[in-house]
Amino acid sequence: MKIALGLMGVAGMWAGSAGAQDIPDTEDRNRDREDIVVTAARTTLPASALPLTVDIIDRETLSRQVTVSGSVVDAISALLPAFSPTREKITGVGETLRGRSPLYAINGIPQSTPIRDGGRDGYTIDPLFIDRIEVIYGSNALQGIGATGGVVNQVTVRAPKQDGWSGRTLVQGNAGNDFSGASLGGKLGGLVNFRRGRVDATAGVAFERRGVFLDGRGRRIGYDGNQSEIQDTDSLSFFGRVGVALSDTARFEVIANRFRLEGNNHYVPVDGSRALGIPATTRLGETQGQPSTGIAQMVSASLTDSDLAGGAFTLQAFYNRTSDTFAGGILATFQDAAIAPVGTLFDQSRNVSRKLGGKVSYERAVPGFEALTVTLGFDALTDRTAQTLVQTNRSWVPQTDFRSLAPFGQANLKLFDGVVRLAGGVRYENVRLKVPDYTTLASAGSRFVTGGAPSFRRALWNGGAVLEPIKGIRAYGSYAEGYTIADIGRVLRGISQPNIRIDDFLDLTPVISNNRELGIEVAQGPLTASATYYWSSSEAGQVLVRNDDGIFNVVRQPIDIAGLELNVDTRTPVPGLKIGFGFSHVTGRTDTNADGILDADLDGANISPDRLNLNADFSRGRFSARVQGRYYLSRRFQGQPIANDFTGYRLFDAYVAYEFAIGRVMLSVQNLGNVDYVSYYSDTQGPTDNARFYTGRGRNVTLGWQAAF
Repeated sequence: MKIALGLMGVAGMWAGSAGAQDIPDTEDRNRDREDIVVTAARTTLPASALPLTVDIIDRETLSRQVTVSGSVVDAISALLPAFSPTREKITGVGETLRGRSPLYAINGIPQSTPIRDGGRDGYTIDPLFIDRIEVIYGSNALQGIGATGGVVNQVTVRAPKQDGWSGRTLVQGNAGNDFSGASLGGKLGGLVNFRRGRVDATAGVAFERRGVFLDGRGRRIGYDGNQSEIQDTDSLSFFGRVGVALSDTARFEVIANRFRLEGNNHYVPVDGSRALGIPATTRLGETQGQPSTGIAQMVSASLTDSDLAGGAFTLQAFYNRTSDTFAGGILATFQDAAIAPVGTLFDQSRNVSRKLGGKVSYERAVPGFEALTVTLGFDALTDRTAQTLVQTNRSWVPQTDFRSLAPFGQANLKLFDGVVRLAGGVRYENVRLKVPDYTTLASAGSRFVTGGAPSFRRALWNGGAVLEPIKGIRAYGSYAEGYTIADIGRVLRGISQPNIRIDDFLDLTPVISNNRELGIEVAQGPLTASATYYWSSSEAGQVLVRNDDGIFNVVRQPIDIAGLELNVDTRTPVPGLKIGFGFSHVTGRTDTNADGILDADLDGANISPDRLNLNADFSRGRFSARVQGRYYLSRRFQGQPIANDFTGYRLFDAYVAYEFAIGRVMLSVQNLGNVDYVSYYSDTQGPTDNARFYTGRGRNVTLGWQAAF
């Protein structure tokens, strides 16, 4: 369901308890959207009060799309035209929202590792434990660091409303087009709720095994021996929550989540040939080194009171730790003649990040001037990250500490009985990095780098207006500043110049992105439509530049991005049938030679293709079905190698389900036409790299059963 919203709110309140917020379920999704509260916007004001573009993917839609696509990241990419095609790997490097990196969060808790972006922040929780996903588009500082492209907030399952036991189960299996044993996968999961009086608890577990991926010709898709894979892996996830209603308005809640994904090491990569049009594939064999693994652990505690002295109060603390072991290789970056002859040294890396954070906020209408709602708050975050080489115990990225202290304030003024809304605020970021002395790898010249503690202080402003002259017709305009730090790990490990002092190193300055957008939304009768135009810029942005061995470095360059988004959904005269389409056009330019002129397009690692989505949904009685199509349009990247031009492709998916007395039976088909295509990432990157010449996933069939009790 599409909602054009607004708040430039770099501030607001963290409504941290997922159980305290309501979102329409299947039976009442057509409820007035003014009732919807988007927790990622950090305010208790309704959606109609805010001037940003936001998409809400409710539980029913998410469950259906995950059945088709297999993961949250693939589901978001399939549903939202402004999101780039996924790499169909576990890494999210190069996957963008409106041409910039999104911030993934769980109940507002950041999952990213900005110091050394491992690209796995979309795989930190099982979809079974997610109630809905809130996607806020565009650069903003709502959650602090990292949301230069927007926020993808995964809100966990709600607390039970009734006393007693309840829950749900899921069983499913899937296979490639040839139904071979190698392509078989499956999933088992369950969630149990209990409530008695003011106390409630939830516990869940999910296990998933993924087989190999087959392309449209039945060939095994190439294995990424560097960034690691999502195919041929197992994942095991645990979720728990305990909540206590301290009063009719106050609640204390603790949530814990652990997600582990590990490769099975059944296959080794086989190079293809771009010149001959032969894609990379795999053969049976055991991968060197340790299995690629991703572990994410999170614990959060929140205290909320929706009516404390007439306002809403929230206090939240969290701990988050990730440990990602990457598949390795005999890569040029890892070679060191002092350890082994060049061209023979195998190594792999592990990225470990630990976050501690806290948030406090208070929001209420001003006494005597109830039309003005004000929010005040304070966020604190520390992040400690290091990347090491596992086999040789070398430090690749030194242990780096990030600290952010950020007070914020936000105001929202309602005028003329809600016909006009004005919103504005500021977040003041006080950030410090601490980098020790270290020596780079031999491939970077074994340079000694003098550590330091660079810092910056910056007020990040926002402002916007919403106009609703007629109920169901809204227009808005807004401006917001977002920020991140360039991938510090890539910068630090790539230093090859002598006598570098971290305190004087320009490449560690933050990326400040300025986002402006204009939007209009119409919801009249059977029709819901929206149009948004946006443009954003960064004077010192970050551009990913790929080395020959597939490892990316960061280059600091100016960036300008602009785009247009259109969405239309309508009910038809056929009972139960709805159709819709979405379109995204985005362009990006950068300055490649530091002459002050934007002389080249951003390439496929930094921006997504233009795209058209089509869909038809049918629901009648116990039966439901959906057919959807994605048209990725061809693109020429001006100023980039011609070999990186994108040829485009189109994909169709289908889903049918029937509600039996024992539960829902679901059948889905991904890539219904079994189209053979080269993935967007492979088609636009590394024109001479035969190891990463990947085709996309062919037809994949999933049969599942889910039931609630």
